[in-house]
Amino acid sequence: MYQIEKMNQKLLAPQVEEELMNYILHEPVGIGEKIPNEYELASRFGVGRSTIREVVKSLVTKGILEVRRGSGTYVVSTSSIENDPLGLEKFTDKYKLALELSEVRLMLEPEIAALASVYAAPEEKEELKRLCDETERLYLSGKNHTQMDIKFHTCIARCSRNRVVEQLIPIIQTAVVTFVNLTHRKLMEETIETHRAILNAIISGDSVGARCAMIMHLTYNRQMLLRMKEELPVQEKNEMSDE
Repeated sequence: MYQIEKMNQKLLAPQVEEELMNYILHEPVGIGEKIPNEYELASRFGVGRSTIREVVKSLVTKGILEVRRGSGTYVVSTSSIENDPLGLEKFTDKYKLALELSEVRLMLEPEIAALASVYAAPEEKEELKRLCDETERLYLSGKNHTQMDIKFHTCIARCSRNRVVEQLIPIIQTAVVTFVNLTHRKLMEETIETHRAILNAIISGDSVGARCAMIMHLTYNRQMLLRMKEELPVQEKNEMSDE
């Protein structure tokens, strides 16, 4: 049985997240099984409940855990959708990282969407529609939509028929996860609306429309990040500027 020793000092959330993943893998806690509640986890790791809540949110976003209201938190996968292929975990200012990823996405994804509108095959358009519909359904029902959101943007990239773009997919995937981790569903209506606009433009073969819809989608994201960073407590801003 996996043993967790109580830690003598408060750990950063990423360290606790790593330990919780080790616990899930080595206890083991099987897929479909419930993990201990936040009180027990806080006691085991020697951290506050707020840290445990942050860790659980992160693992929910990564598709590892699922919170079921009135029931508990369950393991739904042991394979994270974010394996940090770009080595970005070392950047501790997540808002700055998310904004820089947004800049890269704005350089790439509008043109990727325009190419997809030209090259997407009928069956790929159907798949895009299915992914868009499923992302919207999960979003509206309050369930974790992140993996489906990633699949939607990944499918668009593959529809571009550009082999170099395929190698850049991890950038898009990491950017989506980083954004969702920080914003927690704050742009639901805007995301649903712009996803639908991107889809419709690609289906109709409208390259200008696909490019513009993707720019709008990413601009909403960037504006939200800027607003959230501005609203951070002064102390937290100072800590970020010192890093």
